[in-house]
Amino acid sequence: MGNTERQQRNFVGYEYKEILTDSSSFSFLLDGYENFGWEEDGSMLEIGGVRNPTSQQKAVLRLKRNRKIINKVELTRLERNFEACVHEIDKLDKARISAATMYALILGIIGTAFMAGSTFAVTAQPPHYILCIILAIPGLLGWIFPYFLYKKTVAKHSEKIAPLIEAKYDEIYEICEKGNKLLY
Repeated sequence: MGNTERQQRNFVGYEYKEILTDSSSFSFLLDGYENFGWEEDGSMLEIGGVRNPTSQQKAVLRLKRNRKIINKVELTRLERNFEACVHEIDKLDKARISAATMYALILGIIGTAFMAGSTFAVTAQPPHYILCIILAIPGLLGWIFPYFLYKKTVAKHSEKIAPLIEAKYDEIYEICEKGNKLLY
């Protein structure tokens, strides 16, 4: 029988948080939450993208924080501001793509309507070949140009939205800096 010593550890109560995010923003969020007293608890869990490799990989960010952390109220307030800014960045990024998608779809639907008119013109009795050709040209253009319209609209909206996103990132860094100062 040997001399066994038992090390005494101080009890620490933790609060836990799980965040579902894109795996591309995992590191950014982890760095941000660490400024509010959160620590990584476990590893990232990949979700989705197995059956469809083109889809965005999702990850679960598991965090823990000491329940008796100093300045908890102010840190929680700053954390909510951080989350609101991250949410606004996501909305701005989605708005850039959704407007371009909407314009391209509308142009594609108009092209389809012209193609339908062209089809009805050629199947009429007697067939109207001239009308068929006249309606087929804008129909084909309505199927070809949505791609170019989409690319141009995304580029145009990206130019407008980029300064707004950069301003939000600057705001996030200021919030994280304030949170980090409260921790130490």
